[in-house]
Amino acid sequence: MRIVSWNVNGIRACYKKNLMGFIQMETPDVLCLQETKALIEQVDEPVKLLGYDKSYWMSAKRKGYSGVATFSNIPPVEVKHGIGIAEYDSEGRVLITSYEKFDIYNIYFPNGGSGDERHLFKQNFLKDLYHLLKNELSRGKEIIVVGDYNIAHQEIDIFDPIKFVKESGFLPEERTWFDRFIELGFVDSFRELNPNLKNKYSWWSYREFSRVGNRGWRIDYICLSKGLRKYLKSADILDHVDGSDHCPVRADFEF
Repeated sequence: MRIVSWNVNGIRACYKKNLMGFIQMETPDVLCLQETKALIEQVDEPVKLLGYDKSYWMSAKRKGYSGVATFSNIPPVEVKHGIGIAEYDSEGRVLITSYEKFDIYNIYFPNGGSGDERHLFKQNFLKDLYHLLKNELSRGKEIIVVGDYNIAHQEIDIFDPIKFVKESGFLPEERTWFDRFIELGFVDSFRELNPNLKNKYSWWSYREFSRVGNRGWRIDYICLSKGLRKYLKSADILDHVDGSDHCPVRADFEF
């Protein structure tokens, strides 16, 4: 089973940049997109399914903002649009598809870089998500959390950790949250299989033309609860793929 996660920075824009070609080449069984920036009613017919049997959309109330969508050729047994907290659900942050062996949380984590208000919003989101995941794990759930976390976890995950130590996305409290998230019982699929691989990033600033010099951040992840570790066969960052300021990340499982 192949899972791919990608912040497409606008699904309509990415579709015009050969999103279908990427899908046909990679053939994910489940494709999780973030920052779709559209309601399903706003996109052309081919974009609604992208060739998949089913698609599920969680869009923001504000048009052209945020949003996630999950495309699947494996029918989920249940789909949850949001986590029941209005301030996050109104921004289209979380979509949960439940399968026989696990739940997939497709999440577009908030960016806290625009000021104190959004920083606090992000910290509250992280806290509430942590407690939700802790509760679900305690119930025996196996969980895969995919998406744009908007956090570079370790120094190896950012091209200049000294320069950005006080920037949102690499703040001590955000990295501490990630530590606690891992301690809760999650495995970072890419780092599990590539513990010391450097210069692998998933986001580059458009404004600074950072991709040319690979001045990036690794902020997109596929993390899984420990009970699923034995099924993980490979994990990759597809940094050769264009179409967004992020690149896709991929994990293969053998159940």
